[in-house]
Amino acid sequence: MSARSLDAVRDDAGFADVADVIVQFADHGYLADERLATTVFLQAHLEKPILLEGPAGVGKTQLAKSLAEVTGRRLLRLQCYEGQDETTALYEWDYGKQLLYTQLMREKVGALVADAPDLAGAVDTLAGEESVFFSERFLAARPLLEAIRSEEPVVLLVDEVDRADEALEAVLLELLAEYQVSVPELGTFRARHTPYVILTSNNTRDLSAALKRRCLHLFLDYPDAERELDIIRSKRTGLPDELARQLVGIVRGLRELDLRKAPSISETVDWARTLAVLGAEELTAETLSATANVVVKYERDLRRALEALPRMVDPNAVVPDHLHDHGHGHGHGHGHGHDHGHDHGTATPDEPDGAEVRRAKDLPGRHDEAYYGTGTMGPTRAVPAGQGARSFGSRRRPF
Repeated sequence: MSARSLDAVRDDAGFADVADVIVQFADHGYLADERLATTVFLQAHLEKPILLEGPAGVGKTQLAKSLAEVTGRRLLRLQCYEGQDETTALYEWDYGKQLLYTQLMREKVGALVADAPDLAGAVDTLAGEESVFFSERFLAARPLLEAIRSEEPVVLLVDEVDRADEALEAVLLELLAEYQVSVPELGTFRARHTPYVILTSNNTRDLSAALKRRCLHLFLDYPDAERELDIIRSKRTGLPDELARQLVGIVRGLRELDLRKAPSISETVDWARTLAVLGAEELTAETLSATANVVVKYERDLRRALEALPRMVDPNAVVPDHLHDHGHGHGHGHGHGHDHGHDHGTATPDEPDGAEVRRAKDLPGRHDEAYYGTGTMGPTRAVPAGQGARSFGSRRRPF
């Protein structure tokens, strides 16, 4: 393809071909594989939204940011959350501004109704003017409507759509299918420029088939080891290449553990930068354990990581005892009672271990389902004969 025809294609859709997508994204620090680049290329040419699903921290949100940088478009972001309604996503009326105008024009309003024969006539007169207060002057556009009304092309990011209620999905359907938004008081707004729309989901719940049908769908997972290493290199963390390679292997090992939240790519980059700042010359069990909180963010996950890290580095290595405390600072003169899965040496043979007692009380099957509110009442237990008589014998009422 000639340079002239290449520029013509780019002017029309932003990208000449899939390879051009990879090159342009790489120039802006985002390493896209062929499958992702193909999806972005199709979005530009088919004018369809992209729905990205996958675990947190694999680059879904960053894709939208990079797309805005590559194409020179303004980024509009709608961050979804539970209980969100259309007033934060589409638009709302600026009631404060309406009230202010009403106060400022009080004399004008009085003049309008001065000739009204009665109250009903005055109301009818004001009703004829109410369209003034429900005009675009008083319309507060939120990200979805702003993307449609924008005078320039934009990238619209609907982030973590799975966190929002299904009602918001219904609001999105019109925009995703027709690139338009309907405002009952004003009519339908149609996009001046078709926005690039990217929706992200961390799979906390299933999205509706209607929403998925309107989008190009792509599942983003953690990259393979070589690509993750390339990502670390591209971020210029300062960590030597050989140590970065070892770190990627360790992070991939942590992801295989039963963790509440596996380390993300961005956290791997943060870990590499942390080790570089500390001047690490080798990845020892002690160094990794001391900095594991950079990539592991829950206490239970941290305990499991600390147990596994020495074996990942060297089967014969051990973590010093003071690192098992992970910052609790035992030795304040009082017992914390933390159970970290190893012996602190605080219980004597004559004293029961409080942690063991608590664990014994939490054995499975101690309560039926009704205790936790997760089901119907379980099977009833038989009452020993005579127990009722003994319990209520003293409460008999005289006849």
